[in-house]
Amino acid sequence: MSQAAITIGSKVRVTRVRDRIPADLVAMLKADATGTVCDFKVTDGQGIGVVVELSGGATSWFFDDEIVPL
Repeated sequence: MSQAAITIGSKVRVTRVRDRIPADLVAMLKADATGTVCDFKVTDGQGIGVVVELSGGATSWFFDDEIVPL
């Protein structure tokens, strides 16, 4: 990962999304794009995704370049 400061429990902000996502997730991110890192995920054998629990309670994963620490 490029951001060593991001660990489980870190507060982060989603800054962009590379892939298409459901409309309800778009609405949540527009309302509040902050959340807490709750896990990591191997994305395709070459990268690590970050699982984020958003302030609205939904959980989704993002690439590490789509989030920044708060």
